[in-house]
Amino acid sequence: MSRQPAIHVLTAILVFCAHVAFPQRVTVDITPSHVLNTISPVQAMGAGVDRDPLNSVETLFGPTDVAQMLSAGWGPVSYRLNTELAIQAWHWNPSGTWSDATNQQGYFVGSRSYSGGIQRSFGYNLPHRGVTKNQGSSGGYSVLDDGDESTYWKSNPYLSQHFTGESDSLHGQWIVVNLGASKSVNAIRIVWANPFAVNYQVQYWTGRNAFDNPANGAWQTFPNGTVTSGKGGTVTLQLTDKAISVKYVRVWMTASSGTCDTHGSSDIRNCLGYAIGEVYVGTLDSKGNFADLVRHHRSPGQTLTYCSSVDPWHTPEGIAQGDGEQPGFDLLYGSGLTRGLAVTIPVAMLYDNPDNAANEIAYLEVQGHSIRYVELGEEPDGQFALPEDDAALYVQWAEAIHAVDPKIRLAGPVFQGVSDDIPAWPDSQGNTSWFTRFLNYLNSHGHGSDLNVMTYEHYPFDPCPIAWNTLYEEPGLVSHVIDVWKQDGLPASVPQEITEYNLSYDYTSPLMQIYAALWHADFVGSFFAGGGQAAYYYQYEPLPMDKSCGGWGTFGMFNVDNDYNIRQEVAQYFSAQLLTQEWAQPVDAMHDIYPAASDIVDKHGNVIVTAYALSRPDGQWGLLLVNKDKRAEHAVTVDFHDNGSGDHHFQDGVTQISFGADEYLWHPAGANGYAQPDGPAVTSTERGGKDTQYVLPKASVTVLRGMVR
Repeated sequence: MSRQPAIHVLTAILVFCAHVAFPQRVTVDITPSHVLNTISPVQAMGAGVDRDPLNSVETLFGPTDVAQMLSAGWGPVSYRLNTELAIQAWHWNPSGTWSDATNQQGYFVGSRSYSGGIQRSFGYNLPHRGVTKNQGSSGGYSVLDDGDESTYWKSNPYLSQHFTGESDSLHGQWIVVNLGASKSVNAIRIVWANPFAVNYQVQYWTGRNAFDNPANGAWQTFPNGTVTSGKGGTVTLQLTDKAISVKYVRVWMTASSGTCDTHGSSDIRNCLGYAIGEVYVGTLDSKGNFADLVRHHRSPGQTLTYCSSVDPWHTPEGIAQGDGEQPGFDLLYGSGLTRGLAVTIPVAMLYDNPDNAANEIAYLEVQGHSIRYVELGEEPDGQFALPEDDAALYVQWAEAIHAVDPKIRLAGPVFQGVSDDIPAWPDSQGNTSWFTRFLNYLNSHGHGSDLNVMTYEHYPFDPCPIAWNTLYEEPGLVSHVIDVWKQDGLPASVPQEITEYNLSYDYTSPLMQIYAALWHADFVGSFFAGGGQAAYYYQYEPLPMDKSCGGWGTFGMFNVDNDYNIRQEVAQYFSAQLLTQEWAQPVDAMHDIYPAASDIVDKHGNVIVTAYALSRPDGQWGLLLVNKDKRAEHAVTVDFHDNGSGDHHFQDGVTQISFGADEYLWHPAGANGYAQPDGPAVTSTERGGKDTQYVLPKASVTVLRGMVR
């Protein structure tokens, strides 16, 4: 007898099994003593605003765009400060005073008042910049090797003894020349400006990469690289009798001449720190001929140089309108986007002055604008600031702000998007943990209590490219970094907030795909389950797509044309709504987060379905489920287990809301890409009980919400 029909039946069974998963289990531990965290979603789930294109903020913060932004359900706003990344001073108020009032230049302090309301603000380029580029800036050049010896880098005067109250040797200032590859070096030529270094050392890096891998290596002083009683001028030093193959050369400066720069002696800040007009690195032969290895240009094509700090002295001509505009404080608060909630406010620190920061807070309070807390600076690790230097500025800014209002809560260090400890060059004790050293400085100087909130950013994946299986990594990444800060010494009483997040630090096509919604829900759930207090989605404003190595994409929740008109919502808009309006109850009341887990794994042991459980004030439970299987749905049963009272289950009338690959598909077409279908999420009512199976569609975010008995 033919076996063909049996083969057909077996094939059908195998196909069915491949596409419809058999019931598996999600377990929620509702033992009261096992609560992981408690949050108010209206206070805990927010979004960030940032620098925008020139002449755009009046549209972006106008009623049409704001209404659509608010519909995503976000609560508080975090104001981001891109000028800090761009190595610019920030005129948060266009009205203010210059330290050199006669020439209208120098150090700018914004006014505590302004007629008409501040609608936009700008950054100002710094003429004494000594860095070609860092992990934040995208343009500009270093004056250390611009080919013009009359221009000069100058360090930040606020890191000198006059302001820190401690020896300059404790805040050594430095420049680094990156030769691009290991090259033979035995000499350096430094064209000193004023103030010049009296004591300094010329050093080379013993590791592979001084900036990407600073914990693995050390700065070694050249045999003839120590200078005491320096006299300034142009100095050529033969560093060693025999050339050494090096990639990075550092000049480490520990005592200043105190002589004044070209801006004169009327302001003490002009006479503090160190200044260099040009630097040359190479070889010196027996006849005194110097062979320079440095490319001197006024462009990014110059040899890369880095510096410890930059003097924030500048002029009105430095206004950087080509880099866009920051939304004005009065425009933001008056737009309705804040919902009347307190805003996380930044003050410029690395490239500014404490008086400007103090006046900013005074202005906001006079205007009646509510402040959640104040972040001091932004991304010092990406600016290559040493932790002791950043902490010394933090102390000065804290004192200036608290002189205005002692009750203001302060936050920092505002790390760039990281998933692990921040390494730094070893200190004298060999400590390479940036954050540990930052905390040690604050504590040893009596300012540990001025870190009221620990803030950082989160951008876990490289944009080019992002693979689907990176979704499995997110819960582990975020829980790990939360634990790292505790291990570094962060007190348990200091809450952690992520004031800027998305899946990558640059444009990438997965931002437009269903992938982004799954990652988004998984990140938010895991961050709060790990103990985080608040997280701010980036970026709130609807901006057009752009292209990077990862393809076309945009940070944000909307597909936008070049005039900032919203064409349609994209994936993370729908995930935002599920988080803020379905999983959580959209009220300013406390929700308890309990442990939840599934037993659904792939053949490699990756958890395919992640789960996050909220006990809501309305008595319902919200269960957030992320199915990362892009090919198959999964049917699950749900148990709520209490160690004291046993197992419980949803009652009848469970609301299920799902958004996934069946509701959303991105069609790439460069700047003209679009989503079709484009939501919305699908809502249904399911029964409860012990054996009820809830089907999670493929590649989806699902919320189950109901009463538990």
